[in-house]
Amino acid sequence: MADNGGSAGGVSQLSRRVEKSPTLVEEVTTRLLADIRTGNLQPGARLPTEREMMQQLGVSRTVIREAVAQLRASGVVTTRQGLGAFVSAGAHHRTLQISPNDMKVVGDLINLNELRLAIEVEAAARAAARASAESIERLRTALDDISAAIDRGEDGAEEDFRFHQAVAEASGNPHFPRTLDFLGQYSVPRRATNVGGVKDASYLSRLQNEHQQIFDAINDGNANAARDAMRQHLEASLARLGRLAQQAL
Repeated sequence: MADNGGSAGGVSQLSRRVEKSPTLVEEVTTRLLADIRTGNLQPGARLPTEREMMQQLGVSRTVIREAVAQLRASGVVTTRQGLGAFVSAGAHHRTLQISPNDMKVVGDLINLNELRLAIEVEAAARAAARASAESIERLRTALDDISAAIDRGEDGAEEDFRFHQAVAEASGNPHFPRTLDFLGQYSVPRRATNVGGVKDASYLSRLQNEHQQIFDAINDGNANAARDAMRQHLEASLARLGRLAQQAL
């Protein structure tokens, strides 16, 4: 999921804007968060039904479901089978809330990916120590899905994120995948910025080689190697973002 690049080289300002319009899911998520934060939707209140939100916001059922899933992953709402989604009791007091408005400049992406570095490096090590046979197969499938996307001429960003999710799940600690789910829509830098070369075959091949190294270390049960492979992968992403920030100076 990391994007490779050169060294940041003494960046003092990180003011380059992220040039990507928010998706419909992001817009709906932001709209619902605003209603919750302003008190329009109080803790314990039920969100409008999917059909009601589709009519009010003019979006598809899939968009509504993905937006609610993101809010659920961040703990802002809870869902009850057959009853719908409800605002969580502590929704107004949560400090970790990342919205499209928080990702305005490259520096914001750097901050987010530094957080990912702290989380995913240890998740990879835990995965190497704890991964079940089923977890290994999910990782293998996710890795193959990235290759298939690249072969189709796509950038493989969505498949890339699913690979990192599979690593987090293989850790055996449910908080790793929950945190990654929350950060998910902003976790792939090449989806958050309009940068060149994201479909370049050699570039994507280099990324996939890094994913392969992570997989091999986890499959071998080598926690230190998994930790190192994930760290190198994510630090390469930070280097690329640093280069983008430097270009804005």
